[in-house]
Amino acid sequence: MHPIIIIGSGLAGYSLAREFRKLDKDTPLRIITADDGRAYPKPMLSNALTSGKQPEQLATADAVQMSVQLNAVIDTHARVTAIDTAQHTLTVNGKDIHYARLVLALGADVIRLPMQGDAADAVMSINDLADYTRFRQIISGAKNVAIIGAGLIGCEFANDLRNAGMTVDVIAPSKAPLERLLPETAGRALQQGLTDLGVNWHLEKTVTHVNHGGRSCASCAPGTCTSMCGADNAYRLTLSDGSTLETDAVLSCVGLRSRTALAQAAGLQVHHGIVVNRLLAASAPDVYALGDCAEVDGLVLLYVMPLMNAARALAKTLAGQPTPVVYPAMPVVIKTPAHPVVVSPPPLGIAGEWRIETPEGGVRALFFDAQSKLRGFAVTGSMVGEKNALAKEIPALLQ
Repeated sequence: MHPIIIIGSGLAGYSLAREFRKLDKDTPLRIITADDGRAYPKPMLSNALTSGKQPEQLATADAVQMSVQLNAVIDTHARVTAIDTAQHTLTVNGKDIHYARLVLALGADVIRLPMQGDAADAVMSINDLADYTRFRQIISGAKNVAIIGAGLIGCEFANDLRNAGMTVDVIAPSKAPLERLLPETAGRALQQGLTDLGVNWHLEKTVTHVNHGGRSCASCAPGTCTSMCGADNAYRLTLSDGSTLETDAVLSCVGLRSRTALAQAAGLQVHHGIVVNRLLAASAPDVYALGDCAEVDGLVLLYVMPLMNAARALAKTLAGQPTPVVYPAMPVVIKTPAHPVVVSPPPLGIAGEWRIETPEGGVRALFFDAQSKLRGFAVTGSMVGEKNALAKEIPALLQ
């Protein structure tokens, strides 16, 4: 009997496996992952310093423990290079493996901006626990960190690093933080909260060059220091307005893009993500996708709640109870304790307007469509307590 195979051991893959095992204890299950298979809560990466967690403390179980918990075979450090949907096979580390049903939980890749300079390759991005472990090693002696990007992850890391006592500079082309999620008034409120914490902003600018700085310690060649050696100002950033900024480390947080190359090479329909229907079925028989790599009814939602809803629905489908995924209103909580934010963005392309109030200590922004129906909201600071009541007023994204 061929197994159900899940490619990916991130939050999507492991959540699906857990939900499936609640319904089916015995069907053969195999998980194939390119990393070491540790289970960990990815959202905690951006506030681990504040919570006092070392990277190794974020892992809740290793691959052996997960294999026992899930009654599953887990292949770690394994690369899937091809999918043959007609033959129901995968090529894994050069060998073909048969599947009964296949689930793609491939996640997303960080977007990398083109930059010039002799230290452009020193710019870090964080997309998993291994990335985060390297980041923590590099900043262990750092006093200054520059963050490229003022979106959700950039703002969360800015708050976390500042809580750890580091000088933080945020560079972004936007007029205000979280430009794609929040009306400008709400973004400005978040900016002020982080400014009060000590974060420095360089908005409406981009980074054009990243070069090694001119200062060095006794053991490094001139201009080659990193924060690991304890020297200050390891890098010099040149911004689009010609100004420069010196820092010990550079972290890029400019967004994610669904991983679709493997699916596309297999002939599956791909758009912004791997195209799936409400049953999370892709365009070939017995192939499914969920999480950051999936596009469900035109929606690619790179957040935890859509993923969890999808995992529960797909688990039922795989267990013999075909269940369309439902997306209720799913507010996103931004982990910026300096100025908390909760947002439920209106559907893309919908006509309407933001109506904004600024009571003491926060912002209440409500998005109404052309029929004056509430379709989204953003609450910040003192107003975040209204999130649950507002969420009940918003129609489901997918019913």
